[in-house]
Amino acid sequence: MGPRLRSFITGLVPLFVLAHFSHHVVGALLTPLLPFIRDDFILTKTQLGFLGSAYNLPYGIAQLPGGWLADRIGPRNLIVVGISGVAVAGLLTGFSPTYVFISISLVLLGLTGGGYHPAASPLVSASVDEKNRGSALGIHQIGGTASFFLTPLIAAGIAGAIGWRSTFISLSIPTLVFGIVLYVLLGRRGYTSRPQTVAPDDSVETSSTEGGMRRLLPFTALGVVLQVLIFSSISFSPVFAVDRLGASNEAAAGLLAVAHFAGLVAGPLGGYLSDRLGKLPVLLTVCLIAGPAIYLLNFVSFGWGLSLVLLLMGTCQYIGMPVSESYIIAHTSKRNRSTVLGFYYFASRGGPGLIMPVMGYLFDNFAFQAGYSAAAVTMVAVTIICALFMRKSRD
Repeated sequence: MGPRLRSFITGLVPLFVLAHFSHHVVGALLTPLLPFIRDDFILTKTQLGFLGSAYNLPYGIAQLPGGWLADRIGPRNLIVVGISGVAVAGLLTGFSPTYVFISISLVLLGLTGGGYHPAASPLVSASVDEKNRGSALGIHQIGGTASFFLTPLIAAGIAGAIGWRSTFISLSIPTLVFGIVLYVLLGRRGYTSRPQTVAPDDSVETSSTEGGMRRLLPFTALGVVLQVLIFSSISFSPVFAVDRLGASNEAAAGLLAVAHFAGLVAGPLGGYLSDRLGKLPVLLTVCLIAGPAIYLLNFVSFGWGLSLVLLLMGTCQYIGMPVSESYIIAHTSKRNRSTVLGFYYFASRGGPGLIMPVMGYLFDNFAFQAGYSAAAVTMVAVTIICALFMRKSRD
């Protein structure tokens, strides 16, 4: 076993792959279970969109204090809340008797999950050499991707047998236990509840030009829009498959696994390509593909057509994640890194909370084609505008 492989196996990255998986399990249940929840509470697509907002908007907002706290009190407490706290909110969601109660439970679910990413990503980044940062973040992403891939399949089976409430409850309990175990393991690795003392260092770790710093905003904005529009479009795919393509609730729930399956390869690939080819060309390429991919949803049938489009959309989304994260980390100081990442996660994770009700309204009052076409046009327009701002960049 070579020293690099041994260092990886004994380092933090594998532990955080598992942590990332656990963090997303409960939150990943909402989208595949939307058809079941709709039938239970008799909801419109607009109301389903507001359920997405109830989770995603607080989840995004919580990234801001999450990033700030991670820089000041250390990551350990935030990470355990991002796993065990999420599990407690998942239990409440499973016991929800009304639409209002489930909405409140989803708000709590989002708030408790907000601190995980700003706390975990810098730890993963710091555990490897700078030249392998994108690859490490891509590997860390496998945990979250695997959760989004496996959870719809598990949810479809459990919900079809014993209902959507039992699905939330049965998956929240082991997640709660793992969060506590992880808290202990991080303590043994030296990550206590207080930040570790280091010499002050406000420098940016990688050599970047002043122009590169100025391009941080449009680059980040492009990465955010990519995540928001694809996530929002994919989130409605189970309802789209049931209402327009004639799929069953169970088949539609499992269909989400196709989009997230792409991330098992696309995440590490995106990190690897960004380390070798540069972050800007990789992000621009996937954004140029993403708009037409969303538009293709208007022409698919249930089966291979829909699966291939969702696979393409998932590939674009998951390649963009480590590219955006590694760019932000490379262009921010150590002292404020988690705080800046908090703003990025706030926008990229909370953005669907604003977009999903709008798409639900378009679906209810016009057609699925109107909503997906609007998302596709927006993706293309934002890509062109941001590319013009960054046209001189070679980073």
